[in-house]
Amino acid sequence: MKGQKELYTLLDDLSIHYEYHEHPPLATINDAIIHWKDYNSGRCKNIFFRNHKGNKHYLVILEHLRQLDIHDLEKRLKQGKLTFASDTRLMKYLGLEPGSVSPFGLINDRENNVHLFIDEKLKDFDRLAFHPNANTATLVISLSDFHKFLQHTGNTYEFLKLYD
Repeated sequence: MKGQKELYTLLDDLSIHYEYHEHPPLATINDAIIHWKDYNSGRCKNIFFRNHKGNKHYLVILEHLRQLDIHDLEKRLKQGKLTFASDTRLMKYLGLEPGSVSPFGLINDRENNVHLFIDEKLKDFDRLAFHPNANTATLVISLSDFHKFLQHTGNTYEFLKLYD
């Protein structure tokens, strides 16, 4: 599995500029808010789901204060009930430990098994903040560089209104 070192190398290879902010391990959004207060960016929370059959996986990226209406997303997907993916699936598909869910984990999804749903509210920000595959730091990148990263991974994604 590719880790932080490989992520930084890839970002450099793609000419993606990033700001690096180190902090203590952040397990919750409330913990993160304390350390994110000075970032001039959209702050993101990431949730990794699987469908009820376990054959489709989704990464949902929300503006950090937004609440996801899971039932609405289930109706849109017509995949049945969504559940949080297990730690085993998180490692298998994104190469990540619990608490470190990030779209940067897509560097480990070589077969593009994970589809992203991105809160359209995040389009309002010029820059976005994500963990660099570990919850002990945050990277801030431009929205355009985030698109460049997603194009590189080849994973499918769409922007959706994920809130009321």
